[in-house]
Amino acid sequence: MAPRVSVLLPAYQAEATLDAALRSVERQRARDFECVVVDDGSTDATAAIARSFARRDHRFRTMSVEHRGTVGALVAGIEACLGEIVVRMDADDLMHRDRVLAQLAALDADPSLAAVGCHVRIFPRATTSDGMRDYERWLNGMRSPDDVRRDALVECPVAHPSLAIRSDVLRAHGYRALDWPEDWDLVLRLLASGLAIGVVPRRLLAWRDHPGRETRSAERCRPERLCRLRAAFLAEGLLAGDDAYVLWGYGHTGRALHRELAALGKRPVAIVEMHPGRLGNRIHGAPVVPPEAIPGLPRHPIVASVAGPVARGLIRERLDALGLRELRDYACAA
Repeated sequence: MAPRVSVLLPAYQAEATLDAALRSVERQRARDFECVVVDDGSTDATAAIARSFARRDHRFRTMSVEHRGTVGALVAGIEACLGEIVVRMDADDLMHRDRVLAQLAALDADPSLAAVGCHVRIFPRATTSDGMRDYERWLNGMRSPDDVRRDALVECPVAHPSLAIRSDVLRAHGYRALDWPEDWDLVLRLLASGLAIGVVPRRLLAWRDHPGRETRSAERCRPERLCRLRAAFLAEGLLAGDDAYVLWGYGHTGRALHRELAALGKRPVAIVEMHPGRLGNRIHGAPVVPPEAIPGLPRHPIVASVAGPVARGLIRERLDALGLRELRDYACAA
């Protein structure tokens, strides 16, 4: 009989961390699972380590493919997964022993959920930067499908290796190799399709941070690529029916988002700012106005591109007080 859960783990040159990652899978309290390790053309001992687990435990399977990168390995692995739930895992991370049980229980309890993530703990702590601790705090603030949907354009609202997703949903949407991260792209496409992503509010994944991880080193994860992704999904979503919008914030993130949206034919009719040196000026033809001027502006979607949860919270309070609805009338995208 096919297992209920398939743990999908792509691995490339992972000999230093793979054994510990697979041991954490092996220790799961859930028993009805398989672990599919996809060796992405490694030249080190990655394949040998994976095969050693497969020899002693029938739940582990390994396959080797020509090196094509993460997306290619994931696509190949999905085809090999037999379970109705696919649990993502990376070769340098560690699972809490309750992870599979907890995520399976969440999906069973709410059939409307297409997927669930979980909270994470970034390690090693001694070298974790303040920025990564802030990101960890933000990720671990996600507690519901509404949280995930609301903040989906700020950053990827669930860590990819924390995701458990129904296999039919994953096969229907798949992974795409584009100019931006495949994980965030998948999450945004699921949400754009009207599907819900939940969160198990427990730290069930130890997420390793190191200079070589793809989020730090891959071209597709550079800040300008992330901004391109935000703009693409805004253009297809909130701004689909309107080429004009109001941009709140013209700092570094706002300027970058403005450039990417302009390349897609979207232009601001006004820029909302609190910087006294910008108020009263024009930027790319758009007047720079204070927040108090919003009620008098032409009615167009508002894109808030201001970093930091405190600033976003204040913007949301102000726009909600004007009777505007998030994701219908405005969205936060930084």
